[in-house]
Amino acid sequence: MKKKAALHNLGCKVNAYETEAMQQMLEKAGYEIVPFTGYADVYVINTCSVTNMADRKSRQMLHKAKKENPKSVVVAAGCYVQTSPQNAALDEAIDIVIGNNRKNELVEILREYMDGREDEKKEDNIFVRDINSGKEAYERLSLERTAEHTRAFLKVQDGCNQFCSYCIIPYARGRIRSPKISEVTEEITALVKSGCREVVLTGIHLSSYGLDHGEDLLELIRAVHGIEGIDRIRLGSLEPNIITEAFVKTISGLKKVCPHFHLSLQSGCDATLKRMNRKYDTRMFEEKCEILRRYYEHPAITTDVIVGFPGETEEEFAQTKEFLEKIHFYEMHIFKYSKRKGTKAAGMEAQTSEAVKAERSAVLLEMARKMSEEFREYYVGREKTVLLEEKIAYEGQTYFTGYTEEYVKVAIRTAGNLENHIVKGKISDKLKKEIYLMVEISDNVY
Repeated sequence: MKKKAALHNLGCKVNAYETEAMQQMLEKAGYEIVPFTGYADVYVINTCSVTNMADRKSRQMLHKAKKENPKSVVVAAGCYVQTSPQNAALDEAIDIVIGNNRKNELVEILREYMDGREDEKKEDNIFVRDINSGKEAYERLSLERTAEHTRAFLKVQDGCNQFCSYCIIPYARGRIRSPKISEVTEEITALVKSGCREVVLTGIHLSSYGLDHGEDLLELIRAVHGIEGIDRIRLGSLEPNIITEAFVKTISGLKKVCPHFHLSLQSGCDATLKRMNRKYDTRMFEEKCEILRRYYEHPAITTDVIVGFPGETEEEFAQTKEFLEKIHFYEMHIFKYSKRKGTKAAGMEAQTSEAVKAERSAVLLEMARKMSEEFREYYVGREKTVLLEEKIAYEGQTYFTGYTEEYVKVAIRTAGNLENHIVKGKISDKLKKEIYLMVEISDNVY
């Protein structure tokens, strides 16, 4: 009888990719994949360590797994155990500890454990190595299909050399490394065969793709653009430094690249950015947005903002608000600063109170809501193309929903099955919440 395996992912899109890759490895090895909320022989939790709260959630999910089946093998993988392998080993809920850059050994590690390694000392089941030497090779994982069917989030880079003062990730993920372009295109070609039409190139620090082996992100984008069957390319989070006139001029001529750019900001105050050890100031960031808007009519520019960073005064917060309004993003992901043990910011003076963080977060969340609404309203009455993904029912009618190139969610009323089809039509009024209705569909459905 097949052994049952359940997986759970915590954290970023890179983690999500790795979890999906581990699931396909287990399937190939003969495991039956079951929901995480039920009985399994093996539980794999891909942990996150970006904040102290992420550490706590990782521990909670590990204990939840052991509670579901006390006799199961619980595997803790990823960033939490990479930064705290000994603490993980002391946790009675955890049987096997697998750090970053060893996830591709999951099946072999499980096989050895099942063959009797459970009789050995707990420390013998810690599979974590130092990934901060700068000599570590890129860990090759791959997908043959994706759970989202139409869109694949593809990890093409790992590690970070930036060392922002609030961030533990360089210690959890190691130095920058990436696969060769030929390896990426091989994986995407396989995904196309499974029906994938859109890829999102992601990484821990995507802008540094290829710096370890002489290729670069622009070369990669060009290569992916040339793959038959891929109709859309999106880029994960980018550092502002990569947005140059030459870079944007080139990608604006590659029609498969969606005008949807996530530029990580974190603060709209130069003094705060300096304390964060970010490698740009607000003037540079604004210039990068101007370049994007020069080459694209109405690009979707999104960002991250941290409120309540140590030392952030009312005046500094006011500067951030003013800058955010000036840039006018499509979406802003607002995070309350979380002290992370092991980072420089954790030891900084003038830590901001939770009450102030909550107040400032609420202000920016409301600003983000209004900006997002204004951005989407721009498309009402305009013709756009949409990649349709899933069927929904609303007020007795059947719709297919999908996204425009700018990632605006749209619904089309239809009785037919348009999953994974690209359609063109005019966007009308809002259907519900953040979903807009598309009418006057053109005949060129493909």
